[in-house]
Amino acid sequence: MPPHSAQIKPLADTSSTGPVNERLRIAVIGAGLASAPHFLSLADLASEVEVVWVYGRSAERLSSVVTPGAARKTSRLEDILEDASVKAVLVLTPPNTHLELVQRAARAGKHVLVEKPLEINLERAAALVQACEAAGVTLAVMLQHRLRDAAVGLKALMDAGELGQLVSASASIRWWRPQSYYDEPGRGTLARDGGGVLITQAIHTLDLLLSLTGLPKRVTGLAATSPVHRMEGEDTAAALLHYAGGAIGMVQATTAAYPGFAERIELNGTLGSATLEAGELRVLFADGTTRMLGTPEASGGGANPMAFDHAAHRAVLQDFIRAVQQGIAPAMTGRSALAVQQVIESIMESSRTRSTISLTPSAPR
Repeated sequence: MPPHSAQIKPLADTSSTGPVNERLRIAVIGAGLASAPHFLSLADLASEVEVVWVYGRSAERLSSVVTPGAARKTSRLEDILEDASVKAVLVLTPPNTHLELVQRAARAGKHVLVEKPLEINLERAAALVQACEAAGVTLAVMLQHRLRDAAVGLKALMDAGELGQLVSASASIRWWRPQSYYDEPGRGTLARDGGGVLITQAIHTLDLLLSLTGLPKRVTGLAATSPVHRMEGEDTAAALLHYAGGAIGMVQATTAAYPGFAERIELNGTLGSATLEAGELRVLFADGTTRMLGTPEASGGGANPMAFDHAAHRAVLQDFIRAVQQGIAPAMTGRSALAVQQVIESIMESSRTRSTISLTPSAPR
């Protein structure tokens, strides 16, 4: 039997297990644009989770927010931190606020699910992870591309060695954002977001690529702001990834490709090649067999950044709930998310210094 004859297994369907005995009581910190897929997911998982509080800095803006279930609104963070019944928090605020908020939540004994990126740079991201580890609380990161069905199947295929030795890899993120997107205060700035396309848009696909290939040994990158946008951060970047085993990876990322295209990952091995695009996986093996998995999925690559289904968000949230309830590690740990921040920071450093950057081995993912 050929080595790739095993079935690709998507994320296990655990719906038959029924709800947990007691719903996890959580609070949501931040109720801006990024909260929409989270709120939809929380509504879907109402049998497993109860939203107690929703926090926003502005009481006026918070007044118009429709909260999940019977959640109370507050502009006082202490209401959440001092509520002993709240076991976990979702941090959905701008990246530069994550470290302080997560530190405070961890000190209060709250488990944390934080929106990507962890923070605006690797140093602050590492401090955030360390704060949760020191407090003994669970930390998960909303890098939902890893839990799409086709991505789970591709990960299983790679872990089983069905493509053989990796020869080359690529990730293409050709998205579009109009100038009005970057006209929003703080959008695409170093101080609030930590940069542009790499840390805000491409981070999902790049994180998925790294989960499949591992951390490269060296990175050579270029980044720039195109004539399409007026912004501080980069809207176009490219990189070569040099892997210890000899494989070469390529990354292309931009928000200046009108009207926006589906992101794409390609992996080429000694036993075949795999292409993952828009939620669909196609595997072509060297023995002539083919395997398909997944269905088309939008990812918000066009002018509307929220034009995507929230199913993957729901999967991450459900995984987090079960990790907290069962005392196990979530699928996307905080420490695993440091790898993509390290690569992004290395691409930007390589571009600034016009040099190749060496990376240290990543911690277990």
